[in-house]
Amino acid sequence: MPIDTMIKKAYDLVQKGRIEAIGDELFNVVGEHGTYTVARRIDRTVNCNCLGFVRKGRCSHSLAVLMLTQPALLRTVQKQVSKASYRAESEPRHR
Repeated sequence: MPIDTMIKKAYDLVQKGRIEAIGDELFNVVGEHGTYTVARRIDRTVNCNCLGFVRKGRCSHSLAVLMLTQPALLRTVQKQVSKASYRAESEPRHR
């Protein structure tokens, strides 16, 4: 999945409240295809049990947890999403 798509999906997971803390540094994330467990390690890296993370080492679930636990990252993503939405709304529509 392209990185822009992953960021948007992760942002949507945060905005929709689809992340639940289930323990110290352990989260359930309700994704499109199931509920996944994301663990945040002491070095602040994350690990997810979804197939995408196993294969690629990244996924929208783990990024969503990073956004939720790092407010500065979430603010940065919010600004980018707002800019992208504004640009999309400002573009002339073709018939």
